Amino acid sequence: MIEEIKSGKRKICVVVTARPSYSRIKTALSAIQNHPDLELQLVVAASALLDRYGSAVNYIENDGFEITAKVFNILEGENLTAAAKTTGIGILELSTVFDNLKPDIVVTVADRFETMATAIAASYMNIPLAHIQGGEVTGNIDEKVRHSITKLADYHFVASEGAYERVLKLGEQENVVFNSGCPSIDLAAEVAERPDFDFDPFKKYGGVGGEFDLNSNYLVVMQHPVTNEYAASRKHVEETLAAIHELGMPTFWFWPNVDAGADGTSKGIRSFREKHRPQHIHFFKNMMPADFLRLLANSSGLIGNSSVGIRECAFLGVPVVNIGSRQNRRDRGNNVTDVGYDRKEILDAIQRWRKGERPVPSSVYGGGNAGQKIADGLAKVNLQYHKTITY
Repeated sequence: MIEEIKSGKRKICVVVTARPSYSRIKTALSAIQNHPDLELQLVVAASALLDRYGSAVNYIENDGFEITAKVFNILEGENLTAAAKTTGIGILELSTVFDNLKPDIVVTVADRFETMATAIAASYMNIPLAHIQGGEVTGNIDEKVRHSITKLADYHFVASEGAYERVLKLGEQENVVFNSGCPSIDLAAEVAERPDFDFDPFKKYGGVGGEFDLNSNYLVVMQHPVTNEYAASRKHVEETLAAIHELGMPTFWFWPNVDAGADGTSKGIRSFREKHRPQHIHFFKNMMPADFLRLLANSSGLIGNSSVGIRECAFLGVPVVNIGSRQNRRDRGNNVTDVGYDRKEILDAIQRWRKGERPVPSSVYGGGNAGQKIADGLAKVNLQYHKTITY
């Protein structure tokens, strides 16, 4: 069924469920908010509301976005059962929000388990659904979630040419699949133009641990648990901690996402910190997206398994040691060295790229104008919630 285009501004309801989702959609939020034919409805839910995971909601509000609704649906536990129940609660709560707001299009971001609730609620309520960053592959349950949302979604704003081709192979019609690039690259492009530090991370964000000269060669670490390996999350992070401890370089270390196994990762970090009290490592919960990217741009490299190493670091030309299976088979630039959960492999990889040339920046995930492309696309597409799939 194709609805007639409604008069007046289209109401675009964007659901942000976690701190990474905000950086993935921030420039699109601005473009939607400023578009003459669109009205932004911003819903913040799940771990984006929780202080223990960096309270992304504070950064959202400080950036000038008005939050239309908040959905508290995270069930504590950081295990597979908690993730499944959190998704179920999200469906219940978001259904009520959508019924009240009556959006013309709902937008969901990427592949986290909380985004599945957004997709299911919108689909069963016959609300057209747009998916940001479909078509990518990864090494855990996120890939299942991402491809499931692709089949539920009516419009697809993908971040790379490989993702574009993959969504078409999943049977989606070419006229609703758009290679917009990744909105997080928009932020990286701004940082690339003005990379110099304009803030003191220790004063602005607090955190715990030693403080050091920002002009020194420092590393950034961001390591999350892998959902299908969650029982080993503490052991995995302990290998990385041992490597960084032995290396002795100044290091900014960030807290993990709220995934199954996050409790093990967090316990490993806390135990290490209490035992060794390292003065060359400073631990943070979160940073504003632009500040975090500026920290990366001036670093010697990123260690861990965050997708920021695959996306933004590729654009910025920042070397990355990617640990484990979390980012398996993702489109990438030439900045990534893949290693296993082994301290020696991690150390050897760091030492190799410290002696080599800086990677050449890559635009595999776009050139810096994705947010505007997404807003323009949302303003123009026919409103539909029924598919005609041809295989």
